[in-house]
Amino acid sequence: MLNPIQVQRIRAIGLTVSDADRSQDFYTQALGFEPVSDITVETEDYSDLVGVAEAKIRIVTLQLGDELIELMQYLNIEGKPIPRDSQSNDLWFQHLAIAVSDMDRAYAHLRSFPIEPISVEPQTIPPENKASAGVRAFKFKDCDRHPLELIWFPPDKGQEKWHQKSDRLFLGIDHSAIAISNTEQSLKFYRDLLGMQVEGGSFNQGETQARLDNLPEEVEVQITALRPTQGGLGIELLDYLVPPMGRPMPSDWKSYDIANMQIELVVNDIEQAVEMLRQNGVEFVSSRVVEFTESCCPYRQGCLVKDPDGHGMLAIAKQTSLQKSANY
Repeated sequence: MLNPIQVQRIRAIGLTVSDADRSQDFYTQALGFEPVSDITVETEDYSDLVGVAEAKIRIVTLQLGDELIELMQYLNIEGKPIPRDSQSNDLWFQHLAIAVSDMDRAYAHLRSFPIEPISVEPQTIPPENKASAGVRAFKFKDCDRHPLELIWFPPDKGQEKWHQKSDRLFLGIDHSAIAISNTEQSLKFYRDLLGMQVEGGSFNQGETQARLDNLPEEVEVQITALRPTQGGLGIELLDYLVPPMGRPMPSDWKSYDIANMQIELVVNDIEQAVEMLRQNGVEFVSSRVVEFTESCCPYRQGCLVKDPDGHGMLAIAKQTSLQKSANY
């Protein structure tokens, strides 16, 4: 009997982009991210990892606070764009929630850039929603139409680090939220199989949520928040009950398509984790556990799989102290 997988932390979130230079400019100038590294990979190992033959990928790593994102541009393959009619309840929906110290200032700054708004304007969760009362949020899209969110937490909500004194406007990434088809199905994957901890949740409905998501006024969404054992960046499950779940993730979407995002999960034992995922019928993108020996790679081993609704999850082996110091 294998022990449950333990996701220790989320190392980074990867986004496939059409133009890494354009995306880097947006994230650094509009949202305060800082460059960490810029590499190009063209190896059989990385092709096996992402399930794309002869892939040549430029990976630009950016940091905001304690969190990392990776902008992944496939240099030799043109991926499909994100559908223009995407909505928050479509099952490929996934956003990054960026914590801010002042919503009004952050919103004013952001509006000077060519964003596509999702929300009407920043919304405040009403008092009757006790779990999220007072939280302010604004959803929008980046230059490739990836959904993003600005989020501000009142003193009694959110992680402690978002309330520490800071002169920064954009503080870090609180979570990545993903649209799902069934809460219990997703909890079996994230909580029971991956060992993530349920931190809380809320039931959001009504006009405020409709204005936040740009959906009809009868919105009802069950939100479940999870974090790894070591805390930090988390995952939120968005289960839309009204309107009911939208379109499923197309089965022919690949890692090079622009809607692709992958969450990097540091696991305690990658070989055992992969065996457990296989035994539980999880869909694999990688053909094997890929070993990396290049000094530029921030992890030793990796294996890309999909959650029950098709969201990419990259299980990676724990870094050695030598690798950590060499990379970050």
